[in-house]
Amino acid sequence: MAYRNLSAVDADAQVRHGRLTLVDVRPPEERAIAAVAVDYAALEGGGLEKLMALPKDTPLAFLCHHGGRSAQAASYFAQQGFTDVYNVVGGIDLWAMTVDAAIPRY
Repeated sequence: MAYRNLSAVDADAQVRHGRLTLVDVRPPEERAIAAVAVDYAALEGGGLEKLMALPKDTPLAFLCHHGGRSAQAASYFAQQGFTDVYNVVGGIDLWAMTVDAAIPRY
């Protein structure tokens, strides 16, 4: 099972309605520069283990700066048996342009 692409606008709406777990795969120093204003998970500090323990049908969307690292993470989780996996196209950069202009671009 492969991942699917998801727009930032759709990801934002689904997270706000509790239908999607957003995972920001960027390191803490990048998230300190620019972060989304919705709940999200991270991979460090035991985050990867917590995500791996979720039911395999949990909807997961991965976010990075422009979409490359998040696509790799989405592919990895799909390979681990997760069945509802998304890559947020354009990453936080496109999110800042289409969802929340208050997010700094870098």
